[in-house]
Amino acid sequence: MIIEQIYTGCLAQGAYYLESNGVAAIIDPLREVEPYLARAEKRGAKIKYVLETHFHADFVSGHLNLAKESGALIVYGPNAKPDFDFYSAKHGEILELGAARIKVLHTPGHTMESTCFLASDESGKEVALFSGDTLFIGDVGRPDLAQKLASELTREMLAGYLFDSLRDKIMPLSDDIVVYPAHGAGSACGKNMSKETSDLLGNQKKTNYALRADMSKAAFIEEVTQGLLPPPAYFPENVMMNIHGYDSFEQVMKRGMQALNPTAFEQIANETSALVLDTRAPEVFVKGFIPNAINIGIDGNFAPWVGTLIPDIRQPILLVNEDGRNEEVLTRLSRVGFDGTLGYLDGGFEAWKSAGKVTDEIESIAPENLATLMKSKSCNIIDVRKEKEFSSEHVEGAINLPLDYINDNFNKVDKHETYFVHCAGGYRSVIFNSIMRARGYQNLVDVSGGLKAIKETEKIPVTAFVCPTTVK
Repeated sequence: MIIEQIYTGCLAQGAYYLESNGVAAIIDPLREVEPYLARAEKRGAKIKYVLETHFHADFVSGHLNLAKESGALIVYGPNAKPDFDFYSAKHGEILELGAARIKVLHTPGHTMESTCFLASDESGKEVALFSGDTLFIGDVGRPDLAQKLASELTREMLAGYLFDSLRDKIMPLSDDIVVYPAHGAGSACGKNMSKETSDLLGNQKKTNYALRADMSKAAFIEEVTQGLLPPPAYFPENVMMNIHGYDSFEQVMKRGMQALNPTAFEQIANETSALVLDTRAPEVFVKGFIPNAINIGIDGNFAPWVGTLIPDIRQPILLVNEDGRNEEVLTRLSRVGFDGTLGYLDGGFEAWKSAGKVTDEIESIAPENLATLMKSKSCNIIDVRKEKEFSSEHVEGAINLPLDYINDNFNKVDKHETYFVHCAGGYRSVIFNSIMRARGYQNLVDVSGGLKAIKETEKIPVTAFVCPTTVK
C-alpha cells in the first residue's frame, strides 16, 4: 500500500494520497487539484474516493473539483449533510481500496461529523490512522468550532464527545499504527501542535497530554478548553463554502489573472472600493507602496493572515506582486476562500512609480538608532506578537497589541502619538503598520528586524526570558 503525505507549510495542512493495486484515494485535498490528478495519472491509478475527515474551517477543500475531474466518490462520515452528492459512510464501515481496506471511525468532538480513516494494508494489518482534526501530534482538535453551526452545542459538550471518541475508538488501536493528522504546528485548529507531521500512536499515548491514561473526563474537558483564543474570522465562511459549494479553481484563476496597467488598476480600485493587497517582502514594501495598500508578504504565513485580517471573505481585491508570482498569490488566496481578486498590477509597483502615480512609505528605524533615541526621551513601544510570545519576553515598558486582533484593538492607539512597532522578525509589524496607516495612523515607525534584532544590540532592556511552554 502506498501512502504519501502532501504537506502545505503555509497552512500547516496535510493531504494524503493512498493507493493499492492501481486504485487511489485522496484525503482532505486542497482546492487546486491538479497535483493529485497528476500523481494518479503518473502512477496509472484511478482515484476512487475523496475522503473528507470533516467540514474544514481553515481552508477550502478541493473535494468538489477533484470528484468532478476524476469521477471519484466524495465520502463523509455520519452527521455530514452537504449540498452536493456524496456518500455517507457509517461508523465501522469498510471501504475497499484495491487490495487494501479503509475502516471508517466516527470520532465526533472537534466537529460532530469528524471522522478518522483507519487503513489496513494488503495483508490485513492496520498500518495508518488518518485522524483529521481529531488527533494531532502533541494535541487534539479544538472543540469550539462546531458551535457556529449548532448553537445548542457548547465547547464543553464537544470536548466531552472528543474524550469519548479518543478513549473508545482511537486509544484501543495498536501502538505501531502511524498517525497522520490534517495539521501540524502553526494551524489555528489546535492550541499547541508539534512541528512533527506524523508519529506512532503508541508514542502519542505516552507524550500527548490529551491521551493520558489516568485522565478523567472532567480533567480532559478543562484542559482542552483552557486557553482557547477566538478562531480567525474566516473559519465559519470556509465551513460554509465546504458545505454549500464554490466556484471552480479555474474560474477563480481566470478572474484574478487580469493584468492591469496603472490607469486601469487605479480606476477599478476607485470604482469597486477594492482592497489593494501588496504581497512583496516587508522590507521592500516600507520603502514605497500605493497609498492605502496593506502588506501581507507572500513569503510568510500569507493565507492564514489574509483570512485573519481581512474581515470580509467576499472583499474585492487588487494585487501588487513580485514579477512571476501572480498565479502563486491567487492560488494561496483561493485556498482560504478569497475569490474576489479582480486583477493584478502589470509590472508591479515599479510600473506604478513610472506612471507618475502618488506613492507612500513607512518610516523604519534600526534597533541601534532606537536605543540611542530611548536614552534621550521616553518612547512608546508596541509589540504585535501573540500574547504568549510577549509574556515569554518583551522590551521593558512595551505594550502588547497582537496583530491577530488588530480589528478589535486598533483604537487603543492614539493618532497623535508616535509609536515604534516591532514583532519577532519584521513580518508582522509591517502588516500592522500598513493596516494602521490605511486607517489614518501616520505616526507609526517600524523597528526593522523585530525583537531578534533588538536583543542583538544589547542596548534596549528586555525582560528575562520565560519558556513559552510554561506561560499560562
